[in-house]
Order: sequence, then C-alpha cells, then structure tokens
Amino acid sequence: MHHRFIALAIALTFCGMTQAHDASHSAPAASQATGDDENLWLDDIDGAKPLAWVKAQNAKTVAAYAEGEDFATLDARILEVLDSDAKIPMVSKIGDHFYNFWRDKQHPKGLWRRTTLAEYRKDKPAWETVIDLDALAASEKENWVWHGVQCLKPANRLCLVSLSRGGADADVVREFDLSTKAFVPNGFSLPEAKSQVAWIDEDHLYVATDFGPGSMTDSSYPRIVKEWKRGTPLSSATTVYEGKTSDMSISAFRDRTPGFERDFVLRALEFYSSETFVRGKDGKLTKIDVPNDAETDIEREWLLVEPRTAWTVGGKTYPSGSLVATKFDDFMAGKREFTVLFTPDEHTSLSSHSWTRHHLILNVMRDVVSDVRILTPSTTGDWKTEALGGAPALSTMTAGGVDADDGDDYFLTVSGFLQPTTLYHGVLGRGDREALKHSPAFFDASKYTVSQHFATSKDGTKVPYFEVAPKTLKADGSNPTLVYGYGGFEISLQPAYSAGVGRAWLEKGGVYVVANIRGGGEYGPRWHQAALKAQRPRAYEDFAAVSQDLIDRRITSPKHMGMMGGSNGGLLAGNMLTMYPQLYGAVVSQVALLDMKRYPHMSAGASWMAEYGNPDNPEEWKYIKTFSPYHNLHKGTRYPPVLFTTSTRDDRVGPVHARKMAARMQAMGFDASFYENIEGGHGAAADNKQSAFMNALAYTWLMDHLK
Repeated sequence: MHHRFIALAIALTFCGMTQAHDASHSAPAASQATGDDENLWLDDIDGAKPLAWVKAQNAKTVAAYAEGEDFATLDARILEVLDSDAKIPMVSKIGDHFYNFWRDKQHPKGLWRRTTLAEYRKDKPAWETVIDLDALAASEKENWVWHGVQCLKPANRLCLVSLSRGGADADVVREFDLSTKAFVPNGFSLPEAKSQVAWIDEDHLYVATDFGPGSMTDSSYPRIVKEWKRGTPLSSATTVYEGKTSDMSISAFRDRTPGFERDFVLRALEFYSSETFVRGKDGKLTKIDVPNDAETDIEREWLLVEPRTAWTVGGKTYPSGSLVATKFDDFMAGKREFTVLFTPDEHTSLSSHSWTRHHLILNVMRDVVSDVRILTPSTTGDWKTEALGGAPALSTMTAGGVDADDGDDYFLTVSGFLQPTTLYHGVLGRGDREALKHSPAFFDASKYTVSQHFATSKDGTKVPYFEVAPKTLKADGSNPTLVYGYGGFEISLQPAYSAGVGRAWLEKGGVYVVANIRGGGEYGPRWHQAALKAQRPRAYEDFAAVSQDLIDRRITSPKHMGMMGGSNGGLLAGNMLTMYPQLYGAVVSQVALLDMKRYPHMSAGASWMAEYGNPDNPEEWKYIKTFSPYHNLHKGTRYPPVLFTTSTRDDRVGPVHARKMAARMQAMGFDASFYENIEGGHGAAADNKQSAFMNALAYTWLMDHLK
C-alpha cells in the first residue's frame, strides 16, 4: 500500500487541457503597507456585499468577452470534446468488475458504472449503472459532485462514497452496497467536512473528520483520528491518535492485503514531511524509522523508500530521488540493508511507481520524456530489471498495475501534444500488450509540429520547454503564443494530448508552449527544492527565460505573448505580471494564490508553508514579500491586461486572493478582468458545461488581446 503523500495543489487540466477555468465596488487606492488591506471586506466569501461585487464583475466580463458568436462557437466545440462518447472511459478494478465515472451531455453530473474486462475490450461495452448522480442530486435537491469511492476488500461489497456539494474539497461520506446498488440504511454516514476515512473491517472504520471545536489543524484538515464502530454514534468513537494543530493532517488505514494485514497511522507534519506508524493490536504505535521527508511504499513483504534528501543509513548514502527496497519485517527488526532500485542522474528522474502481484513498474523521465522499466524481486534479494519500452518522441507513456492482489495485469497510456491517447492492456511476462481504446482526434494534428528547447535561466540553469506550433510558422515575432506553467509541489508537466488547446488555440493560429520550470518534479526532488521558500524566484526567472527565448527565436514578441497558470501556477501568473510585465501582452491567473501575506489564514493555506514559508515570521516575510503579487503592485507601472478566474466553492485556495487582486488593480486604474464561478471548487467548474465556459472564456480573452 502506497503511503506517498499526494500533493493537494494540482495543475488544472482536463484531457491535457489547461483550465481557465460597471457596478463594481470602487476601492480606495492601494496602500503598500502590508498591515493595511483595503479589500478585507472581500474575505466574507458568501457575504451579500462581496457576492454583489462578484456578480457585477462577472456580468462585465461576460458582456465583454462571452456573448459574441465566436465565443458561443468555441464554447460549444469545447463542450463537444468534454461530452464526447468517443473519449476513453478510464477504469479501475474493484473485485471482478471495472468501474468508470462518466459525464456526457445526457449525464452532466455523471454516472458511476461498471463492466467486465471482456465487455471493456469491445468498441461499445455494455455498462451497468451503479449510481446515477444526476438522479440522486435531483431526488435529494443537492448539487452533488463526485469525489470518489473506496470499497472493503476482499468482498468489495460495501463501499464509502464521497460526495461534494458544488465541488468543494469538503464532502459527505455515505455507505453504499454494491450488491443492491443502494445506500445502506442506517449505514456509516459523515456530514460535510474534509474527512479522511478508511475501512478496518465490515463493522469498523478509521475516521478523521471535524469532531467539533479544536479537532481540525491550522491547515483545515483533521487533527484527530478515531476508530468508529457500526451502530454507535460518532461521538462514541475511540481516539487512535491526536496530532497538533500545527500538523497538516492525521489519518489512519488498514492494509488488507491477505497475509500482510497491517494498520497504519499517518501524521502529516507539513507538505513534504510526515511520520508513519504501525499500529499494533494493542493500539501501540511504532514509528517507521525513515526520514520524515522520504516517501514510503509498503507492499506485502516489501518496504520501498524514496528519500527526498540524501539519506545515510547502514553505512551507505542513498541520493535524493533514488528508490531503495528492503524487507519490511527485517527493517522493523532493525536491519538496514537496502537494494537500490533506481538512481537519478542529471537528466533522469523517477516519476512514479506501481505494483502488480509479482513485479514493480517504474515510470521514469529523461528530460521530461517517458521510459518505463519493470523490476522483479527474487528469493535471493536481487531484482531483475527490463525495459517495457520508451515513449514515442516527445510524448508520455505511463504504466500502472491493475490490481496488486490479483495478477500481473497492467494498463498503459501513451499520449502526446498531437497524439491522441491510446490505452493498452497487458500482462507482465506474457508478451505483447493489446491496444484497448483510442481517443479520437479532435483537431487536425497534421498541421502542427512539436519540438523541445532549452532556455538558459538567470543563474545558468538549462530549463526545458515544449513548443507546439504550425508547420508553416514564420519566425517573424508576430505569432500569438501562450506559455503555460506551474512550477511547484514537485508536479511535472509532461506532454499530453489536449483537444481543448487544439481547438481553442492551435486552430486559431496560436503557438502553445509548456515550460518545465524549477519547483516542479521534472528532474526529481532537486528540481523542486531549487525553488522552495527563499529560492521561489528561481521558478519565475526560469519562466522569464523561456519567454525571452521565444522572443529571441522570433517565435513571438511581448505584445503577442500571453501566459497562463492555475493554483500555484496562478501565483506564477501573478508574479510574471508584477515582476516581468514587459514580456507579456496578456496574463491569465486561475484559482490563484496572490496575497502571500495572509495566505496561511485563508482556506487550506497553512498547509503550504513548507513550499512558500511562513509570512507571520518577520524574517521569512522579508523574502515572501518579494513574490507576493498583491503587495508588489505599483502605480505608474505598465502592466499587461490580466484575467483572474476563481470559484466561490474553492475551499482549498479560496476566491479571496483573486477578488482582492482584481479589486486593487482596478482601483489603481489597471486593466483587470474578473470572473468567479459560483460552483466548482478548486477546479473552478462542477460539470462539463461549466468547464467548457471557463476555458472558452480564458482562450477567447487571450486571443482577443494577443492576435
């Protein structure tokens, strides 16, 4: 069972497509004093006055950019992609069936459905609906958004279904019976909260949720995990572990792998630091003695460790970003002998790994392009390594085990900027894989070409970027060019098919660029750590270097170049706006962090202090202030036009950042457009129709300013 702590901040994509996801209040001129914030009234997320301001802003933006015939056509074409029945229905295995969550025109909220592998192989599988979310939402008069499910092994009859109101991270949890396809009467049920739940057995759960005042961390996640018995009130659940309010979150789970049943408690100290404990039958907790910043994976008899900083143990040093293995029981007994499974180099990093019953799959990147390796342990402790194959040029190939408890089946996807995704199925050790599904081509890719380039950043670092451009491109500086980036939380941006980018940008004559800047994971932990905290400006210097390289190569020029980013990428956008305004003709910032003085006190912001630092510490605020866009606006500076998009229901970053930034810029006389979707959570959209609108708005706005 993988203990990898998954980043909460994610790059906003769908089908490889970036998300775009007057009567306005006239605020007084902005003060540059950090303690004087004229826009604090916008903090009241659901307040009548702020929402009136939002609605007025939305109306103004819609009237300017979202009411013409061209917009309506683009909106419809993007929605056609999202609602297409020809998309690949990606599946996960639960018991004997393969499950898929599906949205289309007839089912905007979605269907949770299942089929068999034999059926799935067919061009048009027969699907059995398990939950019709549209019907459920209508009957319960709730705007339910699907948040996932976890089922109790090995029977896989009872499941915990998570549903969000409007797309927020907080959700309700309800017990569901797969045999009857109905919610269990008087079954386990949790009210809306940022809960983490896991099965112990049929009559017991581990529950980390909002138990009342003092039970949540400063990061807005559970501080206490309890064991809850069926048929008893939640208030009677017994405490398993209590963390501190300064911790990020606390959770527990049981690994139910037959013959290797173990209970674990996870204490997430901060984003890249956690402690994992084995919970004995007597309730005693024993810490797994690995570095707090290492990622661990316990599968059957094996313990895998991926150190994020160099780890010296047992007389040997394992570098950051490597992967080592040992027997779990041996390690807990004090032995410290490891087998090295992967060692990074200057060009190569480990993207992810996945188990089948007898093998370990490594997804590796070499200069951001994929390579897949298969490792097989032996009784002697040696591991055999063989290649599953590398991806086609400048594309992404990702493999993953289907069910580590049952066989060596794997799924593999291959995708590129101009290459629609293909899904393969295979069995390791049994020869060739079969192509199961092909995503359709939603635009004519034959007109375009993909290339990879390297820009030189301010400190001499070589920064890779991908460019998708017309084959007929003339290097005369006049091409509308969109540069997309993220640069945080060790998240990598690899080549992926983007029907939306194809239709919304490439077909309109644009050049599309993805910048693999520091802060991401393209070269492993070292690439991420190079832009942490006080080093954060390295990410912005990298992005500026890519942008300047495009100008130097005469692909584009500042008046024709725009940039876009969401979440942490929205912070990137805010800083490119304020630090490098001379490089861009337009900027789109989506669901962004922008006020870095108050971010730990907004929504889940406290959970990101390991990434950015603590602005409440005066010494750390000195460097954080340099990349806080809200505090680096200056009258008299010439900023490019900017569009801020966000969601009222975003309880991760929250809409306040974008509201305040737009209000301050408008009060200073700058061109700042704003649109806030009332629903949608951190993805800024609760269904395909909203996603299509948000993307059509962003791309229409950009092309209007850059063509």
